[in-house]
Amino acid sequence: MMIVKHSEIFNPVKIESGISSFEKILNSLSGNWLLLTSKGNTKRGFTERYMDISKKFINLTVYDEIKPNPEIEDLEELTNIFRSKNINGLIAIGGGSVIDSAKVLSVTIPNNSKLGLTTILRNNLEPCWEFSIPLIAVPTTAGTGAEVTPFAAVWDKKTNKKYSVSDNLIYPEFAILDPELTKTLPYEHTLFPGLDAISQALESMWNKNSISETENYAWKSLSYSCKSLPIILKDPSNIEHRELMLYASLMSGLAISKTKTAIAHSISYPLTSHYGVPHGLAASFTLPALINDNFDLAKKEEQKKILNKTLEFLESVDMKGLINKYLTNQELFSLMPEMISPGRADNYSKDFSLQDILEKSIN
Repeated sequence: MMIVKHSEIFNPVKIESGISSFEKILNSLSGNWLLLTSKGNTKRGFTERYMDISKKFINLTVYDEIKPNPEIEDLEELTNIFRSKNINGLIAIGGGSVIDSAKVLSVTIPNNSKLGLTTILRNNLEPCWEFSIPLIAVPTTAGTGAEVTPFAAVWDKKTNKKYSVSDNLIYPEFAILDPELTKTLPYEHTLFPGLDAISQALESMWNKNSISETENYAWKSLSYSCKSLPIILKDPSNIEHRELMLYASLMSGLAISKTKTAIAHSISYPLTSHYGVPHGLAASFTLPALINDNFDLAKKEEQKKILNKTLEFLESVDMKGLINKYLTNQELFSLMPEMISPGRADNYSKDFSLQDILEKSIN
């Protein structure tokens, strides 16, 4: 178990490895718990794997219809459904969307606010949540680091906006890293979250909020990603490197839990909301241009090698070609008015031209 607590970073999430750790945690729990996951994870047998163990210790309700990019109205509906069920805790088995959904529900279910989530987020109101119910996060993808951050992304189709819920109350209590859950991931479900881990690590470095501890996490995350992501894309069942990618993801999450993300993520949001570009791809297609603009971040030879390896990898997966599967260059530039998100773009540590970043990224 690891508890991260440094002079300038506090992270309360207790990090464990393997399904045996999950069983030990459950041994001390009781009451009514809600397991959240997706249909895909149920089909792959992950829901049953954890459900069978959970039922030995707790009363368990399973909901496996969480969709990618959690919708504000869906979360509102789930809040209303489960608020009356006397839920004592949550288990989230999935990628960033499942874990983010669980984080939001960990505060909306127990707090019977007069203002619903939709009203709060659309009007940028203070939520006034007083407490949360415990959450155990079990990531099935390696990329978002959502299991160790106090943030949750919520999407709004009606307004084509992405909201970020940020509150220390939504930190999971436990994160369980189980590489067995990632070894059957298809190519794109390995690549796109992996790109997100790379993006988060880099975004925490070219960031006004960067400190020495976050830089250490970021460089370690990048070194793992550069080593392991190319290997598991070719050899998906390589459990050693699947585990290293989980740690790359986790460390990128630890870094941004302090710094938040920056310009690459700010640019990404309208690509996902308007054209359905997978988040990891949307948040990383600008990285080659941004790395070249920020190569001076590498003060040591080993760090320069890591950035060069990152550039080589990003070029090898044809970022431009992948983006153009979803939208044309003309459509991309038409989104420029929506690409500057407060709390993201203004974290970037350099003056920038959005036009210049986009042109370098697609030419």
